[in-house]
Amino acid sequence: MNSFDWLSHMGIPQVDNFDIVEVKFKGGRKEYFRNVDYLSLTTGDPVVVDVPSGHHIGYVSLQGELVRLQMQKRKVRDDDNILRIYRIANQKDIEKWEEAKNREIPTLYRCRQIVEELGLKMKMSDVEYQADNSKATFYYSADERVDFRELIKVLAGEFRIRVEMRQISLRQEAGRLGGIGVCGRELCCSTWLVDFKNVSTSAARYQNLSLNPGKLSGQCGRLKCCLNYELDTYMDAIKDIPEVEKPLQTEAGIAKLQKTDIFRKLMWFSYNNDNDWHSITCERVKEIQELNAKGVKVFNLQHNESSDLEDLAAQSTRELELLDKKFAKKKKKKKPRNRSREQQTSNSPQAASPRPAPENRENRNKGPRNPEAGPKQDGGDPENRKRRNKNRKKPRNPQNQAPNPANPQAKQDNQGANTGQGPAKKENKRRFPPRKNQNPNNNSGNE
Repeated sequence: MNSFDWLSHMGIPQVDNFDIVEVKFKGGRKEYFRNVDYLSLTTGDPVVVDVPSGHHIGYVSLQGELVRLQMQKRKVRDDDNILRIYRIANQKDIEKWEEAKNREIPTLYRCRQIVEELGLKMKMSDVEYQADNSKATFYYSADERVDFRELIKVLAGEFRIRVEMRQISLRQEAGRLGGIGVCGRELCCSTWLVDFKNVSTSAARYQNLSLNPGKLSGQCGRLKCCLNYELDTYMDAIKDIPEVEKPLQTEAGIAKLQKTDIFRKLMWFSYNNDNDWHSITCERVKEIQELNAKGVKVFNLQHNESSDLEDLAAQSTRELELLDKKFAKKKKKKKPRNRSREQQTSNSPQAASPRPAPENRENRNKGPRNPEAGPKQDGGDPENRKRRNKNRKKPRNPQNQAPNPANPQAKQDNQGANTGQGPAKKENKRRFPPRKNQNPNNNSGNE
């Protein structure tokens, strides 16, 4: 990963240009070399540099005034100990370097076998061959001090090279091997992170993180370096959060702290370890703590006295009453829709006082009259005949059917339905013609 030169667009005088260049090697290792010949270099160019035992090839990662700042940060002195850059690597140099790199993996496997045969308690992590194929550096990690003098003799005699053993930490080992973190990006230690700072569990506590080693540990097995990235922001925000060393005293019960949102300035409490959490602001927590220090118990976390809660309830009740009055004026009386014919017939005056059906036409015409029965109801009346003829032409109503004089059984059913003595039978929709000797339009008897 190349570093971004944020001063490249600035017009820095070429005379005062810093002549030291930062060069990156395998595994993220970076060193500084002096550009004695003032070569025209750009970021990413392969260069051949001077090393104590020959020459090596690396890539330019940084140049200019940023190199001066990095040297001051890493406390590297600008003296004669800084070696020089020979030239920009040509194709022949790169091909020779590729041949040396192809030997690294077989050498690493063989070295692990030798370590296992010698019974040394060390872990071989990586091997780096020099570009001139004259020296190899073996990187290992171990918990204790290891005597590897016999190992150096075996490796030098088998591979015919000069051997250098260098112990690295677990973080440096993860940086050399590389990988993908839980964030989905390449590991910071293998791309840009050079200085490894100590990471403690207090950084996770300040950020309200779960103290689960499986989630807080990186691929190196140690705490993630990214826990320190936002620690300063959390430290500034936590200054306004009150410290709750003991539960808050309220009349509703003892309130214990369950959770704190640092940036929103909210704190959650629960009464007597209940599952229901109540959120209040940090200012309210400070107010309750001051009252508890004076020996005063508040009514609950939201109100100091019960009267405040009652006033709030009365106010809400008044608001509800006003809303009811407001919407009651807008309500209109709903008109009944699609009333059933039974209700219409039950409300009609004819249904309220039904006429008594005669049991027999002959008895109706020939029987003695009852003076108390009211006006004469005779079939010979022309007005009654017209009314009956109109009723015959109208469609029959199944629920309020007029009696048919030609069907005495229907008369009895209607009588039972009107008097309520028994359920009315289902009417027969079939119409029968009148009898030959009986004409409903003519008078059936003489008065």
